[in-house]
Amino acid sequence: MIQFPNAKINLGLQLVEKRPDGFHNLVSCFYPVGWSDALEILPANDEPSFTLSGLPVPGEPKQNLCWKAYELLRKEYQLPPIKMHLHKVIPMGAGLGGGSADAAFTLKILNSTFDLGLSDEILQNYARQLGSDCAFFVKNEPVLAVEKGDVFEEINLDLKGWHIVLVYPNLAISTAEAYAGVVPRTPEKDLRSLLKQDPITWKNEVVNDFELSLFPKYPVLGELKEQLYQMGAVCASMSGSGSTVFGLFSGNQPENVSFPAEYSVWQGTL
Repeated sequence: MIQFPNAKINLGLQLVEKRPDGFHNLVSCFYPVGWSDALEILPANDEPSFTLSGLPVPGEPKQNLCWKAYELLRKEYQLPPIKMHLHKVIPMGAGLGGGSADAAFTLKILNSTFDLGLSDEILQNYARQLGSDCAFFVKNEPVLAVEKGDVFEEINLDLKGWHIVLVYPNLAISTAEAYAGVVPRTPEKDLRSLLKQDPITWKNEVVNDFELSLFPKYPVLGELKEQLYQMGAVCASMSGSGSTVFGLFSGNQPENVSFPAEYSVWQGTL
């Protein structure tokens, strides 16, 4: 079976407080987008294997979250050997949740392939063991994420028909680096309430708190945000704790999409 693990963006990201366990409580809207990897899993007759292609992925293959997801279920359900191949397209350190999506889709494919009969809730609980935002990709629909980003509340938000441009400036920012510079604070405004308003009001209201420390350190991020506004974006922001900057456009896609050749750019309709 082959599926296409997709990325997500953060519509607003409020860092509320540091937790006793070292993580941070946050509030953010996770929204799926179409930039995708490709993941194939097939039963194997011999030893299980995991191979990679596309963008280079650091570390040993069997340290990959996809393999860890397989091992997690294998321990409890005595899964047979598999052949797994991941073609990596979503950049890493980009704030798009690509690795988390790969892990969650691994769980979903294994559940389907081997008829495990696991509910979405059970799959989410397994996904939470792999990473804070992995569980989002089980249902893969807009949510308001709270606590570590692994507890979800329903949100009535539909951006269907909106155009999005995502720009990754070939700059990987690790989660540890991003969090090292933040100062948690109580939000002045409720994100859920802000997202109920027309997106034309989001420009100065729906913000990503990581921008405050990362934009001075990496000026290219602020420059990209401004460029997207100059192209006609209604709202532009950094996504997650990584370096991708996205712009939302109402109506037709912008005609003047031009970025350096070394950047990765994806655009499509939500």
